[in-house]
Amino acid sequence: MRMYLVVIDDSPEAEAALRFAARRAVKTGGGVEILAMLPEQEFIAFGGVQATIEEEARLHAEGVVAKAAGTLIEESGLRPSITVRQGDSVKIVHEVIDANPQIAALVLGVAASGAPGPLVAHFAAEAGALRVPVMLVPGRLDREAIDRLS
Repeated sequence: MRMYLVVIDDSPEAEAALRFAARRAVKTGGGVEILAMLPEQEFIAFGGVQATIEEEARLHAEGVVAKAAGTLIEESGLRPSITVRQGDSVKIVHEVIDANPQIAALVLGVAASGAPGPLVAHFAAEAGALRVPVMLVPGRLDREAIDRLS
């Protein structure tokens, strides 16, 4: 099955990317894989504090994923695959793509203004070297525009 890999956070552009991927998946008989990243934590000498910070980050990411998955199921009927990983986000995206031959495209949301985020900047520059296309969804598109384009 053709899978669209969407990297999400709690930004409006990630929501746009997820909507686009879901609509494409429904139209092509595919699925969606949601990837949420936990930021790398700086080492803190006090282990209890470190564990608390990491747990809070994980809970936040799981909440974002749960909300995104719920929206996806409600609007499209698709049940996404979900991955939550901690570490270098570029490396993790490469690993997820390499590990799953069903992934047919990487879908990223682009902020409506300002410089692109690190994932967009990296994968836009490297798009020709990937085994899957990179789909960049502008964050300023409204739901109707996304529906028309997808």
